[in-house]
Amino acid sequence: MQQKTPAIALIDLTRDFPIGLRGYKLRALEKVNLQIPAKGIFGLLGPNGSGKSTAIKIILGLLKPSAGSCEVFGKPAGNLESRNRIGYLPENPHFPSFLSGRELVLYFGGLSGMNHPQVKERAEEVIELVGMAQSAHRKVRTYSKGMLQRIGLAQALVHNPDVLVLDEPLSGLDPQGTQEVLDLLLTLRDKGKVILISSHLLTRVEEVCDRVAILHRGHLLKEGKLDQLLQEQGNTHTVEVTGLNEGTTAVDLKKLLQANNLNVESIQAARRPLDRVFLDIVQKDKETEKS
Repeated sequence: MQQKTPAIALIDLTRDFPIGLRGYKLRALEKVNLQIPAKGIFGLLGPNGSGKSTAIKIILGLLKPSAGSCEVFGKPAGNLESRNRIGYLPENPHFPSFLSGRELVLYFGGLSGMNHPQVKERAEEVIELVGMAQSAHRKVRTYSKGMLQRIGLAQALVHNPDVLVLDEPLSGLDPQGTQEVLDLLLTLRDKGKVILISSHLLTRVEEVCDRVAILHRGHLLKEGKLDQLLQEQGNTHTVEVTGLNEGTTAVDLKKLLQANNLNVESIQAARRPLDRVFLDIVQKDKETEKS
């Protein structure tokens, strides 16, 4: 069976930045090899300075690798075809505040090369999709943070890209706004979009990501399916049962299970929260560097 081309592939990706006038260089990424599948939501995680933003800029074609390469569906990142297949929402978008939400989406659709009839029809579709139909006539300067994120998603979607790259899309949102954006991401995933999300809100990222990668100091430390990454090592399991009375203790539960009087709904390997796994992996890398 032929393997499907990944949506994004980083191949021995290295990026240096010159510092000062003496030829010194800061290495932001070093020989990173990473494949982002052509389906699902992928979390790119790491502390500040880990190389996430550099990787995103290379994927978008805004930076070129110092060594190695980056491909989007098998094509070099940065060429016209690759750019057309990506929609991007930066962490702090600076949209023209004098435009209405609808005018903003139409403007970005035109920049992507769509003709007027195409962008007009498509703009209404994505505005409806992100839940901004009732506010699209308002000026962007009147929008809340959550509304800005939604209209930002609309402009990223207007040219119907295959991949969405979202840098801190939950930043500054209240709990309700955060949940609304997460629900929207799941909807977009179900519609076949590939979503690359970079965020520090690990407990919320855990709710939607299918796979994650953890960067630290320019190195890829861990990558894989989220469920496998969070699975607790050892013999600890979670047991789900029905029929318990209020106030039942762990000892009571053990006796009840031994007596076979309860139906066991599921037995699963215990999971650690993503933020705990993330901190453990990064801390281990720090200790390795010191030793």
